[in-house]
Amino acid sequence: MRCSASRFRPASRSRSSHDANESAIFPVSRVKGLLAKKLGMTQLFNPDGTMTAVTVLEAGPCKVLGLRTAEKDGYNAARIAFLPVDDARVNSPRAGEFKKAGIDPHRHVVEIRNYEGLEQGQELKAEIFAAGELVDVTSTSKGKGFQGLVKRHKFSRGPETHGSMNVRQPGAIGATDAARVFKGVRMSGQMGNERTTSRAYRVIRVDPERNLVMVRGGVPGAKGALVLVRQSTKKIKTKGPAGKPNPRKV
Repeated sequence: MRCSASRFRPASRSRSSHDANESAIFPVSRVKGLLAKKLGMTQLFNPDGTMTAVTVLEAGPCKVLGLRTAEKDGYNAARIAFLPVDDARVNSPRAGEFKKAGIDPHRHVVEIRNYEGLEQGQELKAEIFAAGELVDVTSTSKGKGFQGLVKRHKFSRGPETHGSMNVRQPGAIGATDAARVFKGVRMSGQMGNERTTSRAYRVIRVDPERNLVMVRGGVPGAKGALVLVRQSTKKIKTKGPAGKPNPRKV
């Protein structure tokens, strides 16, 4: 049995010159990240006595499989490997990559753009993050199966009295003169089980000995799901002058 590919989108080996020109015009910030495993949720007590709900992520250890450089590939990136497996569970091309890098085979490989300052074969652990930092989390959301409009798209229900039969039905789905249904109309269908990125999670605590990263709130995905944790790129706006809440009522 061969190992299954990672649920994250693999980057192609060839890149057009358009990406290189775009990065030269619009400078991008350096990022850092790890692959992790979602263990579940718990709660932590703060020094002031309040309680914070957190998601526990087993971040790493990860190995640097390879590096992409602007001179050779047209962009900068790092290929990160996670979760060691037996040699028999990887295919021949992937096994050759691990052998060339001098590391043991791993189940998941993902590419993180603009991750610089690394060396091939280097080990990355949860200690690269610190409490108080903001991270973006990418995972596969829980599958909800085939759902209707009310649950899937937050539609309001119809009237339930006076003999109305249109309680949870979709209603009109287009114009009469078009004689067809336009693409993109919100209807019933598969809900969940898709790649989702949630941004600006606050890191509450880091346990370097056990490679645990605890972030505030719930993270997409079921227990045991593969999670990509990266340094957040979301700009946080201050609430007022010097970051203080604005007392004016708008």
